[in-house]
Amino acid sequence: MARGLNECKFIGNVGQDPEIRFTPSGTAVANLSLAVSEKWKDRQSGAVQEKTEWVRLVAFNKTAEIIQQYVTKGSKLYVSGKMQTRKWQDQNGQDKYSTEIIINDLIMLDGKPQGGSQGNAPQGSQPPQNQRPPQNNQQHNQQPQGQQNAPQSNYGAPDPGNFDEFDDEIPF
Repeated sequence: MARGLNECKFIGNVGQDPEIRFTPSGTAVANLSLAVSEKWKDRQSGAVQEKTEWVRLVAFNKTAEIIQQYVTKGSKLYVSGKMQTRKWQDQNGQDKYSTEIIINDLIMLDGKPQGGSQGNAPQGSQPPQNQRPPQNNQQHNQQPQGQQNAPQSNYGAPDPGNFDEFDDEIPF
């Protein structure tokens, strides 16, 4: 028997602020819904039609923590993951089923975080999935004397006119 493939990919907007919970063991769990829309032109009337599907998403561990910090209602996301259906019982003891996507990969598509209090991420970037978002590291963010008011780049490159401050450490 051949193997199956359980992979889903979506681009859409978050419908409401993500719900973050923690298991008794401390594992972060994020629940959110993604609006995925498609548009087409009706052949008969020529009018533009639109249909929106809502996708339930679940993330765990570091991905859930990143979602907690950076994702809000309206955020544009690319997510990929696997589809899973859970069975649970409501308050009346009735069996219920929920189909959701377990996030494996997450990319934030709308640039800087909405709150403005987080770092300044370049357009289209996202924190690494398996790491905490980078903290300010003074060793790599120091500016030479006399350049305190110069604009600071997002990636820590040296001033092209001052090679004395060049750091041999490659950032990748």
